[in-house]
Amino acid sequence: MRKNDTRNAIGEFLFISDVVQPVDLTIVAASPTISSILPAIELYTAGLTPRIVISGAGTMTDGLTEWQGYRDYALAQGVAEADLLVEKCATNTKENMTLSADLVASTGEGWRNIQSVALCAKPFHMRRVLMTARQHLPEGLHLVVLPPQHSGDLSRETWWKTDFGRTRILEELGRISTYALKGDIGGF
Repeated sequence: MRKNDTRNAIGEFLFISDVVQPVDLTIVAASPTISSILPAIELYTAGLTPRIVISGAGTMTDGLTEWQGYRDYALAQGVAEADLLVEKCATNTKENMTLSADLVASTGEGWRNIQSVALCAKPFHMRRVLMTARQHLPEGLHLVVLPPQHSGDLSRETWWKTDFGRTRILEELGRISTYALKGDIGGF
């Protein structure tokens, strides 16, 4: 296999994205920079999702916790506080999904009227988010993956051009393997 073939295969596997469409709920797996929430806000402001779940307890580059930074940004962009659910404890992708699922279940209607969910996270992280959601969110949901298109994020076309990009992508492949061996992902 040639170098370009390997890069393309890795890119096709990790960097997945669906067409924007209406969904009943959007779950955002937060990260140290704000871009992961951008597709969720676009869906919300276009009237394509009524609710956003923000999940993440990590620290952002500005020192805020992920959930705080994402919540504050969403509110500043016009998302109504009543339309936000904030999960404050997740420290990894499995917890993003399990704790978000529990949070939604604990609300008034729970999962009863939710048939479709958009998943938002960093572009290189979307495969693991999708596979983890398949394992830990209720069965039968239509899942839509919507990564941000932000210049500050690693992209399918350029991840291999820097040491940081190559390292981060190989780490992500390793994390998928670890999740698979633990049984934390589905969708094989």
